[in-house]
Amino acid sequence: MGDVPAPLPEYLEFLSPYDRGIQQLALALRALVLEESPGCTELIYDAYNAVASGYTWTGRPLDAFIHIAVYAKWVNLGFNYGAALPDPKKKLQGKGARVRHIRISSEADLEDPAIRRFVRKAIEQSIRPKGDPPPPKRVVRAIYEKRRRPER
Repeated sequence: MGDVPAPLPEYLEFLSPYDRGIQQLALALRALVLEESPGCTELIYDAYNAVASGYTWTGRPLDAFIHIAVYAKWVNLGFNYGAALPDPKKKLQGKGARVRHIRISSEADLEDPAIRRFVRKAIEQSIRPKGDPPPPKRVVRAIYEKRRRPER
C-alpha cells in the first residue's frame, strides 16, 4: 500500500475543537480508509452535526462509498451502501434503506479485522468511473455557518 496523503490544513482546523483523542481517532480512521483505497478523492464537510469526509472514485458525492463522521465522543465509519454488505455478526448499525455505520470509540476498535474487511467490501461494490479515473483530490466541499457540535 502506498503512502497516505497528508490531511488538508482545513481538515485539521475543522477537527481542532475536538478532544485530542477524537482528533487522533479521526485521523487514524482516515488513514485506514486511504490505505485501502489509494487514488480515491476525499470530500470534506465542516457540517452542522459533525466534521465529515466522503470517499469516491469519481469525485461525485453521490458516488461516495465510505464516509467518516466525527462527533464529540466517537467517530462513525459509514458505508454508503452498507445495507448490501454481508454482516453475519451484525456489527453494522443503522436501519435505513442504504447506509450503515460502525461506531469507533477508541483506537483499539480499529484493530478489529472486521473493520478492514468491511472497508474492502465497500470498495469492491463502489461505483467506478468508465475509462480513466479522475486524479485523486482532497476537496473542502462545504463549511456550515451553524453548528451543533464543539466550536472553535
